[in-house]
Amino acid sequence: MNILMAASEATPLAKSGGLADVAGALPKALKQRGADVRIIMPKYEEIPDYYIQNFERIAEFYVNFGWRSQYCGLFRAEIDGVIFYLIDNEFYFGRRGLYGYNDDAERFVFYSVAVMEAVRYLDYTPDIVHCHDWQAGLIPFLLRTRYSNDPAWDGVKSVFTIHNLMYQGLFGIDLLKELLGAGDEMFTADKLEFHGAASCLKGGLVYADKLTTVSETYAREIQSWEHGEKLDGLLSSRSGDLTGIINGIDTELYDPMNDDALHTPYRSSISRKRKNKLSLQAELGLPESEETPLIGIISRLVESKGMDLIIWKLDELMQEDVQLVVLGAGDWHYENAMNHLVARYPNKAAVWLGYNDRLARRIYAGSDIFLMPSRFEPCGLSQLLALRYRSIPVVRETGGLKDTVFSYNEETGEGNGFSFTHYNADDFMYTVRRALHFYRDDAVWRRIVDNAGKEDYSWSRSAKAYIALYDQLLASRKGTERWPVTL
Repeated sequence: MNILMAASEATPLAKSGGLADVAGALPKALKQRGADVRIIMPKYEEIPDYYIQNFERIAEFYVNFGWRSQYCGLFRAEIDGVIFYLIDNEFYFGRRGLYGYNDDAERFVFYSVAVMEAVRYLDYTPDIVHCHDWQAGLIPFLLRTRYSNDPAWDGVKSVFTIHNLMYQGLFGIDLLKELLGAGDEMFTADKLEFHGAASCLKGGLVYADKLTTVSETYAREIQSWEHGEKLDGLLSSRSGDLTGIINGIDTELYDPMNDDALHTPYRSSISRKRKNKLSLQAELGLPESEETPLIGIISRLVESKGMDLIIWKLDELMQEDVQLVVLGAGDWHYENAMNHLVARYPNKAAVWLGYNDRLARRIYAGSDIFLMPSRFEPCGLSQLLALRYRSIPVVRETGGLKDTVFSYNEETGEGNGFSFTHYNADDFMYTVRRALHFYRDDAVWRRIVDNAGKEDYSWSRSAKAYIALYDQLLASRKGTERWPVTL
């Protein structure tokens, strides 16, 4: 089973968000199950030289789109056991930063067409092209239109993954029509047109053979008006082809038993975990206390992450016997509120504006409770890392948070965290107090921490679901044949 992953970013080469983590980690897990998975992405200027020096140029060709004929170099290297192909064009990708340029439409139409042409020069033939987010959304469109009779793509199936439906790659119809060399018939409501604009995302939603998104709940939510971003009708019509598969985490990279950022290695030992709390408190200038519950927040400081709920209840929270540690950056008024918090409660709160990977790991390890009351969350990574480090999450029941954090049930003893349903500050604060109440009961807290370690949130579980989806696609192409992969 040969899978070509088309993504605009992937770790460890280039990253702006969670897409890169998925595109970098999922292929490794799929390879462990017998699939030959390779990644094709742009050759950005900011890819570190120590990775670039491993690549060899394997082809040069020209990409024709619109009236343009642009040079493309194709590079190949094996990085951390996965083969990467890089699409090279200095004019489009020899810049700092991955996105946010006025010509992003042209840049990623070039990338999409370059991927289609590059297959002629690869040293293997894909069975499936798996495309991620709007930057690669036009590849399924091209596969079904311009390249529908191209021998290089004969029989290839497509999968398109939605990481966040908010980001749709919207551009002017005339611009995209010219770049793609497509006629008016492609820019209707059932194809690429979207409320007077042209949508790259719809290229994947309409034309891919299968659609996936990053949690089962989010797959249901985006078929509703509240979360569907005006695409709920289209997604509902394709519900039979839409699957929610929760993202995983790299359990080797994030392992409290082998994390050199931590003071004391541990697995589920609360006493050893609290040694990391004392170390974190000392580092941040907070009073050192094993008994005081330490609450952690690692997040973008924006409304969608539930920051308005948190800010609304900060003073009320500080009246409790707690400490709060915040790591993140975002909207100025949230940052300002966090700075005022430290000024008012210097012995109870510490804030680091920005991001620091070492400190993030120490917060996961040192905190007892982790706050993530998002307004919406397609999948979420932080709650999975919190569970991995046995920091008990408090979340709102949305998207991947609902699929991974289960509220503690006093009757059955089940549950790995605490959750609330309605996006409401009082409900949020009630749930935090509930977590604090059980924290003070050693036996109950021990049970909740043990529950946090029972679920498998590694990429292995996610890879199994993707393999099943790929196998279903290939079986439809080949009749009853199954590829030799491990489930």
